[in-house]
Order: sequence, then structure tokens, then C-alpha cells
Amino acid sequence: MIKHIDIDAAELHQKIRKKEIVYGGNLNLKIYGTLQCKSGKRMKAKNRVFFNTEEQAKEFGFRPCGHCLRADYKIWKNGLI
Repeated sequence: MIKHIDIDAAELHQKIRKKEIVYGGNLNLKIYGTLQCKSGKRMKAKNRVFFNTEEQAKEFGFRPCGHCLRADYKIWKNGLI
């Protein structure tokens, strides 16, 4: 997990191009999603974290986004209810 406030813009873009960062998450809400998600783009940088795999996000206790990862979110939701 990489915090957005701990990485500079050039290094962030390089990691995204190299596919070292594929998912973003909200540290407060414990939600992760794709980097293109409109919900994720609106969050504050101090709350944003990055992951390279879904498994890594789940290891840190994050759940899938209901907008960009709808199918995974439904599976997660039905597993908890």
C-alpha cells in the first residue's frame, strides 16, 4: 500500500505506466476501485492510497467499490449479509 501523500507526481505516473499501481483506495472508508473511477477521483489526496492487486487491497481490509467494481461489490455484499 502506497499513500498518495508519500509519493511525488512523477513517481506516481511512472508506477501507473509500469502497472505497479492498478487500484486506488480510500483510507478512511476502506474502499478500493479502479484508477478511472469517478468516485475515487473526487477523494482527497490525504485519504488516497494505491495498490497493485485486488488481493493486496483485501489484505488491508478494503472492500470493492460499488460503482467501478459492481460485480465484486455484489459478491462482497452478499457474503456479509
